[in-house]
Amino acid sequence: MSDILRGIGQLFIIGFPGRKPSSSFLNFIHEENIGGVILFRANCPTHQMIQKNIQLIKDQMASTAPFIAVDQEGGRVCRVAGAPAEFASPSAYATRYGLDRFEEDYGRAALCMEALGINLVLGPVADIYLNAKNECLRDRCFGTAPEQVVPFVKKAVTVSKRYGLLSCLKHFPGLGAAETDPHVETPTAPFDELIWQQRESLPFAAGIEQGADLVMTTHLCTPAIDDRIATGSDKIISGLLRQRLAFDGPVITDDLTMKGAECLGHVGERAVAAFKAGHDLLLFGQEVDTAMEAFEYFKDAVLRGEISEELLNASLERVAGIKFKLGKSVIF
Repeated sequence: MSDILRGIGQLFIIGFPGRKPSSSFLNFIHEENIGGVILFRANCPTHQMIQKNIQLIKDQMASTAPFIAVDQEGGRVCRVAGAPAEFASPSAYATRYGLDRFEEDYGRAALCMEALGINLVLGPVADIYLNAKNECLRDRCFGTAPEQVVPFVKKAVTVSKRYGLLSCLKHFPGLGAAETDPHVETPTAPFDELIWQQRESLPFAAGIEQGADLVMTTHLCTPAIDDRIATGSDKIISGLLRQRLAFDGPVITDDLTMKGAECLGHVGERAVAAFKAGHDLLLFGQEVDTAMEAFEYFKDAVLRGEISEELLNASLERVAGIKFKLGKSVIF
């Protein structure tokens, strides 16, 4: 059990506010063996500052091969600003620039990010933009039909791999038909399993076949499939993602501090519910105290037997396996 407890931190990826990580944040990620850090725009004012912040983080996590993650989708979702890391929106490539230009631009960005010390891009977006009222995904999708989105998703995965970056398809099972934003409330999508197979699943299936490393879910309600939101649904994760699409890599939540996840309870309950539903990695944004609270609740759940060692070991093996792709072994 002591080895399991030491490994729990590997299941968490957390962020921090401001230009640089605080000493308390650095102490926490060191003491609890946290699996990785997500960088936001505020953490990335200059490329030099990004390198300094990443080195501070890596100095605290030398034995655990940390994920250094960033949302770098293009357009308005570019945490790393400035050339050559910043590039146009997915919708711009789909409607104006084309696939070859995307490969060229994203290739330059990927090379830059890898040089800065980033190793995990939380992208590409595999959603299909089906609802024009969906402001959350505006300009973030590669098209309004699967056949438009699939080539770009495959190319993004290929380019990430070429430059030594891990890729992460999002937002499973598909957020494009929803109208509202999971940052502010739980959105609902009307598709059933048959429609999902014929439409939403196709870009994810293509990305998985191309070798995508991770898949990110979203806080989405699909009542025709399950009455639980995707974040807490083993039917969606184990049934649709693991069995139907045969994905065997790590599954990561979207930020568990989003209001769309509130139906799962307080932050600790959200972490436990998401893990028991089949997630391997639990993502928390810039609210460090909230992440610490969730971590302690999760650890207590392990100690009281609510989470099995078998489940923990399976997730820790998947996380260690994906980190091995970075050329590093994980030591607990």
